[in-house]
Amino acid sequence: MDVSGASGQPRSGDDQPTDHPAVPTPPPPAAEAPAPTEDGPDTDTAATPASNTPGPEAARAEEPEDEAGADQAEADKAEADKAAADGAKTPESVPDTAAGTHETHRTLAHTEPPTGPAPGMAKGEPPRPPKEPGGGILMGRPFGVPVYVAPSWFLVAALITWVFGGQLDRVLPELGAARYLVSLFFAVAFYASVLVHELAHTVAAIRFKLPVRRIQLQFFGGVSEIEKEAETPGREFVLAFVGPLLSLVLAGLFYLAMKPVQPGTVPGVLLAGLMVSNLIVAAFNLLPGLPLDGGRMLRAVVWKITGKPMSGTVAAAWVGRALAVAVLVGLPLLNSSGGLGGGTEESGGMNTVTDALLAAILAAIIWTGAGNSLRMARLREHLPELRARTLTRRAVPVETDTPLSEALRRANAAGARALVVVDADGHPLSLVRESAIVGVPEHRRPWVPVSGLAQDLTDDMRVSAELSGEELLDALRAAPATEYLVVETTGEIYGVLSAADVERAFVKAMARPS
Repeated sequence: MDVSGASGQPRSGDDQPTDHPAVPTPPPPAAEAPAPTEDGPDTDTAATPASNTPGPEAARAEEPEDEAGADQAEADKAEADKAAADGAKTPESVPDTAAGTHETHRTLAHTEPPTGPAPGMAKGEPPRPPKEPGGGILMGRPFGVPVYVAPSWFLVAALITWVFGGQLDRVLPELGAARYLVSLFFAVAFYASVLVHELAHTVAAIRFKLPVRRIQLQFFGGVSEIEKEAETPGREFVLAFVGPLLSLVLAGLFYLAMKPVQPGTVPGVLLAGLMVSNLIVAAFNLLPGLPLDGGRMLRAVVWKITGKPMSGTVAAAWVGRALAVAVLVGLPLLNSSGGLGGGTEESGGMNTVTDALLAAILAAIIWTGAGNSLRMARLREHLPELRARTLTRRAVPVETDTPLSEALRRANAAGARALVVVDADGHPLSLVRESAIVGVPEHRRPWVPVSGLAQDLTDDMRVSAELSGEELLDALRAAPATEYLVVETTGEIYGVLSAADVERAFVKAMARPS
């Protein structure tokens, strides 16, 4: 390590090499164009004649203030500015854990959305600060949490309207075409019940000081996205149980409301349907397998017994996968045998296909959600391995007017992989962007100053060497950049952290088995 002295020279970070160097390795000294001198820069042409008399090219090189030299300087400056601008457009990304590590509580088909390292990691996009989530039509903000209706909800609402309308035709044939209006009201009321289920999760999360990103009503139910994991198994159990509990309470309320209503009427049929549907929602979500609420309750129990949240996740996820297989095979068999209330004589070919399709969709949702739960648990387990101190690159200080070729030569000699632009007193001013360096042709590097390829330092771009895990990722997302200055708690420069290195470490950690 290079220890910083009174001049403020930065010392090194981790000396271990990584797969992709931040600074392009300069060519061997014999082939490298030397830095400009007081007598003028050497040209980048073939070998000069043996005669001591300088030729026209050498004469122009010794007279940088003539018109040709001024034009060349202007062209070099313009190309450096263009390279810097291009570099600013293509920074590496930082894994987006705002969407990648949240807990989700979904009603009915309680899955986690496809998350992990992929979201927010597309090449060519800078790290992004957390922003307002989307996902459909914004319906309101109960408790300050945005509620969205996804486009897929309209498809399911139409399906419920059609199916329930067919049932009403048998129960209340006198309604005629108006039965579909009643069915649409049932679909809206049912999803209002789903929203109450999700709000129960949201209120519990807020009570435990866990941020809730959004609630979304979508295909096969709803989902509340809680951005952090519960700190204890007891809180995890409560957070999962309150949703089915509210669905049971709603079923009881609809049952009580149905008592004074005459059976065989529109209100009676609607209240009975809402009571049964909430009972189904509660029972389904209490099944003990991830990603259902019952799976999270099972996870909390195993976590409490073993003391390891990962053990609880593994157990509940595999039970969830077994549950997916059981739904795929058992649901069509139960329906065809009349176990779900339908007579065997009503089981035609079309009904059989519909039951099999519904079972396949539910099984796929449960299986995928269980796998996502395992992946997110692995992410949370490996996230503390991302430490600023171990990912930091060794850096060398260079002054603003240092030619790029000379700066790269110094970096190569010191075994460094980053450049920090400093003032005369050694105080850091800016960081040279790796992408901007790549955009400068090698033969022009002796004429391009590093200051034209650097990004000015802001307070947000100064990262503590002690940061790790989600705190580190949050700090990087708060200040979009490709390089960050890493400092000690005393303010001493430690090195430069590249967002590309963080991304590679993130992907590598996710690829390792738990």
